[in-house]
Amino acid sequence: MIAHGKNIKIFTANSNPEFAKKISDHLGLAIGKSEVGKFSDGEIFVNIGETVRGSDVFVVQSTCSPVNDNIMELLIMIDAFKRASAGRITAVIPYFGYARQDRKAKARDPISAKLVADLIATAGADRVLTMDLHAPQIQGFFNIPVDHLLGMPVLSKYYKNKIKSSGNETIVVSPDLGSVTRARAFAQKIDVPLAIVDKRRPKANVSEVMNIIGDIKDKDIILLDDMIDTAGTIVNSAKALKERGAKNVYACCTHAVLSGPAIERIRDSVIDELVVLDTVPLTEEKKLEKIKVLSVANVFGEAIERIYEDLSVSTLFS
Repeated sequence: MIAHGKNIKIFTANSNPEFAKKISDHLGLAIGKSEVGKFSDGEIFVNIGETVRGSDVFVVQSTCSPVNDNIMELLIMIDAFKRASAGRITAVIPYFGYARQDRKAKARDPISAKLVADLIATAGADRVLTMDLHAPQIQGFFNIPVDHLLGMPVLSKYYKNKIKSSGNETIVVSPDLGSVTRARAFAQKIDVPLAIVDKRRPKANVSEVMNIIGDIKDKDIILLDDMIDTAGTIVNSAKALKERGAKNVYACCTHAVLSGPAIERIRDSVIDELVVLDTVPLTEEKKLEKIKVLSVANVFGEAIERIYEDLSVSTLFS
């Protein structure tokens, strides 16, 4: 796989080392030697245990909970590699935190997604590899190249097989108006119709279903979203769909953030199965029987190989 003189090295911090191991296994490499920890006062330290001079370095780190610690670990690792004369540094961020703060929704709001993008570039990253940003335009917040992967091909392959085996009439449902574009593309991919949940959000992390746009009676439902945080939107949507005559309700997302009351809500919900990707690690208390995890480590591994060999990454979108 080596196309030029620089060698490739994969490193990981503490947010998702299992995911980094899957990527390195796909590439046939060992994880680079490093230690990321904290001093007694909470400051983060990084020790790089091998030379990276001239190397093509990929740092794998989801900026999930604890978000601020994981962002600082990523920034300090990037700085360490930059000062150790790495040839090129790619920040591999399967889940990009602060992505929901991408605009000024009201007066005096920060645009935190732009701030985090600036921090990553200032720390010394030469490019970013991520998946399913909450808002695709966040790519433009970076002044360095961004490769934006999609989880849809993995999810669509799973549901194509599921639809074929069930034989039931199926419809994809967008849980809110903001997810319509994503849901429409997904529905086209698996060749089924689309419906939309019309909701309002009176305050953050609270949603109320107002209406269902589309015929969902006696059909299997696939609810699609880019992330599930407190699970209020997806659970309320599933309940409304079931009350209006849906047969089975399945849900899927790329990023299983699952904070606060999410696990309890999903456990008690009418959702028959929730399919998530492994961009965010699931702790033991978050592992439910109805939650199924599909891996996208091979997709990231293929993208890393293509970046290293200066090949097109866009072919992975299909």
